[in-house]
Amino acid sequence: METLANLAMGFSIALTPYTLMLAIIGCFVGTIIGALPGLGPSNGVALLIPISFSMGLDAISALVLLTSVYYGAMYGGRISSILLNIPGDEPAMMTTLDGYPMAKQGKASEALVVSGVASFVGAMLATIGLMIFAPYLARVAYQFGPAEYFALYMLAFCTLGGIGSSNQAKAAMAAAIGLGIAMIGMDKTTGMPRFTFGELHLMDGVDFLVAIVGLFAVAEVFHFIESHGKDSAIGVKLGKILVPWRMLKQTSGAMLRGTGIGFVAGVLPGAGASLGSFLAYMAEKSVAKGADKASFGKGNPKGVAAPEAGNNAAAGGALVPMLTLGVPGSGTTAVLLALLLTLNITPGPLLFAERPEVVWSLIASLLIANVVLLLMNVPMVKVFVKILSVPAWVLLPGVTMIAFVGIYSLTGSSFDMLLMVAFGVLGYVMRKLGIPTVPVILGILLGNAMEDNLRRAMVLSNGDWWYLLSSPIAIGLWIAAIVGFVAPIFLRRILKKPAVPHDPTLNED
Repeated sequence: METLANLAMGFSIALTPYTLMLAIIGCFVGTIIGALPGLGPSNGVALLIPISFSMGLDAISALVLLTSVYYGAMYGGRISSILLNIPGDEPAMMTTLDGYPMAKQGKASEALVVSGVASFVGAMLATIGLMIFAPYLARVAYQFGPAEYFALYMLAFCTLGGIGSSNQAKAAMAAAIGLGIAMIGMDKTTGMPRFTFGELHLMDGVDFLVAIVGLFAVAEVFHFIESHGKDSAIGVKLGKILVPWRMLKQTSGAMLRGTGIGFVAGVLPGAGASLGSFLAYMAEKSVAKGADKASFGKGNPKGVAAPEAGNNAAAGGALVPMLTLGVPGSGTTAVLLALLLTLNITPGPLLFAERPEVVWSLIASLLIANVVLLLMNVPMVKVFVKILSVPAWVLLPGVTMIAFVGIYSLTGSSFDMLLMVAFGVLGYVMRKLGIPTVPVILGILLGNAMEDNLRRAMVLSNGDWWYLLSSPIAIGLWIAAIVGFVAPIFLRRILKKPAVPHDPTLNED
């Protein structure tokens, strides 16, 4: 009953005209961002955070807008995957395996409708799961002390490196870079400056929004200039949009199985939508038999429904550890965590007790956003398809302008704009070297909290390092962290992502 009462309170806020308008705008913009190859939800949310501050949005409004963009981008990623054989983002990669072959067979509209419905099922059930499980996880988190939180942060870094990257050493190095950047500024305990090199602008540390926009958005501009200099071209024709009811019935089981797998993958810190999409596809292929199994990779609708349900369910699941523990479950929730911290909202178990209106209005808005996205993505899919023809000479200056104007309106500092460009160069170089950028962001976001908890643990134990293993929860988290980092080294061949089929007739530039 308490949950229903809280949800009713959330809907009373979410259904106000202003909040509802923000949710609809976020869904529309997010779908466009997801449909454009290479941008993805992380970059889209990072770009819009400074804009939301310059608009003067309060905490609830900003969170509703950006989470709607997040969900919309997860929906939109399927469009370029099916029509261009180019994933809108990494989680949508698995959709290309059967989505593009369906489009080549003249079933582009069926593939788009099936993927849209699967996205709705995955996101809606995951949001309900968030509503049910998050309060219980928050209650468990009350038992966390400094040792448990330090172990939890280690789990986030280890799983993000073990699962989210193809090279654990590079992921560990990226996390170390992020933790090093988090150390810049005035030491809270001693009051001594650290790594400022005499620069007054660095005395307060590095603004994580500057780092996020630089590493995600500006770096993406550099990469886009290098690899997508030419205009996109639709590879297949899109016929009349019809709802394939029989196909939806055949794929309903795949949607439900993909949702369950994706939600669990999303809840695991660092696993995220990419793993959810991959596991959902492989699980669906493993349960198929005979000719149905042989048709995977050749245009099987279940190969579209399962990964789309999986990656959208993972998007909802990733919000669970972010809201209850303050540990992001994916790269995009790391960006959302930065938003909450900037708004002086501390995610964790106390969030549900101290700011229930924030949590429950967010959940209610996500439920509404899912319905809006379904109604928007099926009849309006041709509108979003036209977005794919936006020329690079229009897109690139627009992205760059949003990044610079947003950061300057937020900080009013030319130094921060130069720092943003420096982070953009760093992100571009790291991408060229195959070093993931999400651990850097995680290090910047969690570095200070991780250091504070380590210091508290040492004070409470008089410097005894064994205190970090003083409870069953801490020991369990340490074991999970070690397994999450080491296991993929031996399972890499099993978990290796299948290559996206290449069509020599398709111009992917």
